[in-house]
Amino acid sequence: MIFLVCCHHISLEHFSLSGKHKFLGYIRCKEAMPQPCDLAINVNGQQTFFINQKVLSAYSEKLKKIVRREKRKSHIKDSIIEIDDFPGGPDGFELVSRFCYNHGEIKITVSNVALLHSCAVFLGMTENVSTSNLLKQTETFLDGMIYWSWQDTVSCLKSCELFFTNADSSGLVEKLIFSLLGKIAHNTDIATLAASSSSSSSSPETASRFRFSSPSKTTPESTKPRSSSKKWWFDDLIILPPMIIEKVIKNMGAYGTDNDSLILTKSLLHFLKMAVLQCKRGAKRAALYSRSAYAGLADTAVHGVISMSCSFSCRGLFSVLRIVSGFGLSKDCRAKLEMLIGGVLDQATLDDLLVSGRDRGVFDVNLVLRLTRIFVHSDLLSSQKLKKVGTLIDKYLCEISPDQNLKTSKVLGVAESLPDSARDSFDGVYKAIDIYLESHPTLPFEERSRLCRCLNYEKMSLEACKDLAKNPRIPPDIAVQALKLQHSKISKGEYSVRVKVLKGPSMINSSGMVLYNGNVESLSPENQDTRMNMQWGVMELEKACREMKRRVPKLVGHDVNIMRGTTPYYSRSPLPKLC
Repeated sequence: MIFLVCCHHISLEHFSLSGKHKFLGYIRCKEAMPQPCDLAINVNGQQTFFINQKVLSAYSEKLKKIVRREKRKSHIKDSIIEIDDFPGGPDGFELVSRFCYNHGEIKITVSNVALLHSCAVFLGMTENVSTSNLLKQTETFLDGMIYWSWQDTVSCLKSCELFFTNADSSGLVEKLIFSLLGKIAHNTDIATLAASSSSSSSSPETASRFRFSSPSKTTPESTKPRSSSKKWWFDDLIILPPMIIEKVIKNMGAYGTDNDSLILTKSLLHFLKMAVLQCKRGAKRAALYSRSAYAGLADTAVHGVISMSCSFSCRGLFSVLRIVSGFGLSKDCRAKLEMLIGGVLDQATLDDLLVSGRDRGVFDVNLVLRLTRIFVHSDLLSSQKLKKVGTLIDKYLCEISPDQNLKTSKVLGVAESLPDSARDSFDGVYKAIDIYLESHPTLPFEERSRLCRCLNYEKMSLEACKDLAKNPRIPPDIAVQALKLQHSKISKGEYSVRVKVLKGPSMINSSGMVLYNGNVESLSPENQDTRMNMQWGVMELEKACREMKRRVPKLVGHDVNIMRGTTPYYSRSPLPKLC
């Protein structure tokens, strides 16, 4: 066994316990290494090696120059020379030292060839210094990568992660990627890979971008991957770091706005989803890379989604948004993705809208406001779609109202983001406001009054108005105003009633209810029940008005904390659970 270090007159006081054992091991092998160490080199500030200068300088002209320069600078014979940015750190330097102490021989494998090659380039271990030097040996080994298995190629590319800058600058990463893409080209239907969608075939110009440079020889059977899936290649590349994945896609000609491959887009989204999960679990890779390192890949995935939007459902688009949101997505890509989602907002569900908030809020309310704004201004807007979104937004309001960090302005913004025509009834909005007021008992009187301005009392049911009138959380002037409007509606006979025969102007709505717009007195005798119900409603409202007038002086300025025992007309269940 060849050891790296042979030193004289070294005090063990400077070593840790594990370092002492290692150093004593070197001393025991002194006879196998007769050259005394005359140089101390600290690699990347992590570890110091005590070596013989002549042994390493015989293979590295650069190391010889470094030693001369540093010693001339310090004028101290036993000074420590520091080398920064060494490929692979102490592990890389140890491999190089073994090569030098073993008279230019070392076992080169798929797992260490990338590191040895990068170290050889860094130290200038060329044929000009010594014949059959380390750089020549590693290049000879790499020339045979066409015969490597798929897994060996991926593994070698993965090993470049810790010294990526060195491996990339030397052209090694590019060489490995071309080998990788050559294997993909021999084992994948390129037309399928380059297809812009699952239902359309690619043009020759598009497919040509995926015909990678590869040797004319047929790839040996042993090098072919076993999987027959169309995206087998990307499933295996999941282990690679983001900067290498980015270079792979760039070499495929599908980076950024050039991405028009459905398979590549879905594979990228899967890769980003795994990165999100690793960040949440506190994985080691998550600590190595910031989320901004994935920004280019996120943009590429979104461009693919935009170019093939017909292949993604509304729920799928929301899923894409959740995945890419945390990766520093560019403003342009985010705007285009939100434009797609906003255009199909009528297909969304409540779960889709409940996107986690970025700031203090539980939910991302600003996102819903932007999507609603896009939907309202879309070209293909119909009354049916508008009312469907109106119902959805009312449910969303009820869900977000218990959030203690939700501001009144946000509730108003969501409630008023749709026109009145989007709602046949404002009962849902009132329910959300009541939940919000109950969850925010310290809300000032002015804020409560401001919050109620989004209610259209003319579109509230009789039961909702009666509950509003009795609700101690609602400002008295608001309650009186609502009751007056309801009283006038009943007096004019504007409520929907079920009758068999009506005389006078009428209109049948979609629910089978007959809207009677004439005078109540003109109803036929057979509709006495209807007339009695209307009269009863008027009496109820008049009674509620008298009660409100009596309570107004007491309610103004009253502490709302003692008014939380009422049960609203809709028999509200416990507050919605916050996700």
